[in-house]
Parts: sequence; C-alpha cells; structure tokens
Amino acid sequence: MTTLLALDTATEACSVALLHDGRVLSHYEVIPRLHAQRLLPMIQTLLAEAGIALSAVDALAFGRGPGAFTGVRIAVGVVQGLAFALERPVLPISTLATIAQRAQREHGAEQVAVAIDARMDEVYWGCYRAHQGEMQLAGIEAVLPPEHISLPRDGSGNWFGAGTGWRYAERLAVQPATVDAALLPHAEDLLHLASFGWQRGEAVEADQAQPIYLRDNVATPKAAR
Repeated sequence: MTTLLALDTATEACSVALLHDGRVLSHYEVIPRLHAQRLLPMIQTLLAEAGIALSAVDALAFGRGPGAFTGVRIAVGVVQGLAFALERPVLPISTLATIAQRAQREHGAEQVAVAIDARMDEVYWGCYRAHQGEMQLAGIEAVLPPEHISLPRDGSGNWFGAGTGWRYAERLAVQPATVDAALLPHAEDLLHLASFGWQRGEAVEADQAQPIYLRDNVATPKAAR
C-alpha cells in the first residue's frame, strides 16, 4: 500500500500529512514566519506517530504555489532535499487547488472560487469543480487585480468563495453566496489531491520540484537577468 508524505508552507499555515496503511495523519499550525523552524520537526513527529521511518515513504507531495515567495521556497527546498536523499519522486500540487479541496471537505462545496491575497494590489485566482472527489481546475490560475477576476464561461450555479483574497470582497468582481476568507491550505487536502496524481502517474523527479508564482517579476534568477 502506498505511503505518501505531503507538506505545505505557501501561506501563514504550516502543515504536514501522511498517508500510510490507508490511514491519514496530519499536523496543522498557523505560524507566520516560523515555517522553516517548525516544518522538519512536524514531519519527524508525524512519522513517529505512524511508527515508520522516512525511508518508508514512496513519494513526497508539496504545495508548489502560488503563495508567499519565502513559504513556497521553503517547501521546495525541504521536499527536494528529502526526495534527493531518499531517491523518491515528488508531486507538485497547486496551493489554490488545495484550498478548494479543503472547502469541499469542510463545507461540501462543489464549485469553489479561490482567491489568495497576492499583495501588490492583486489576488491569486482559480476556479475549481468537484469531480469524483477531486477538485479540478476550471479555466486557468492567474494573478490579477480583484476587479478583473471572473468565473469560467460555463460558470453557472452556486459558487463558494475561499481564501484570504475574499477579505477584499467589495472589490472582487465575483460575489458568491457563501465565503470563507479564513480558509488556508491544509496538507491533508494536498495529500488527497496528491493521491489522485499518484494514481495517474504524475509524480516527477526531485529536480522538477519547482515553485509556481504566477507573477513573473516576483523573483528572477541572477543568471536570467
């Protein structure tokens, strides 16, 4: 039976989750600016609770963004380091999709419009629909001013608004009936999405564990300048 380890540090939340012997264990904390100090101890605690060694993990999943630049880089760095050491593949999972999956788990939402505060007067935006238990992207993920967001062309029906970007609801061009602006990504939901990806054979080599920022000018490698 597959053993998967998932971690996410893309927002204020820091979380890890483990699938082992068909059972899911997770730890979740909202600890802004403490991710680097807490992430590895959280992983060690989770493995101890499951009674397994890190070497028992078949693949590692991580929140690849969009999200806070430093947070996403922490996740990428840790998952690459572990994956290279263990010679295991990785599963990059969208932060926006993870939030949508949490909205489905906690609120039963079938259509979720996710908005994360991206600073610089913009939001990270993505719309998702439930399909056989998996929240799947409808359209594209983008970073844009709140006034420019929109639902997919076939975006009829009820939508649930999730994510910190909905704190600015008065500026957002979409107004769903129900909103949870406090919803942050949880590794338990990232793990759920990763399980689907694992079954489809979407795991990649560790060197392909790259962040997705959506905004080109967030950070540019020196060699590319």
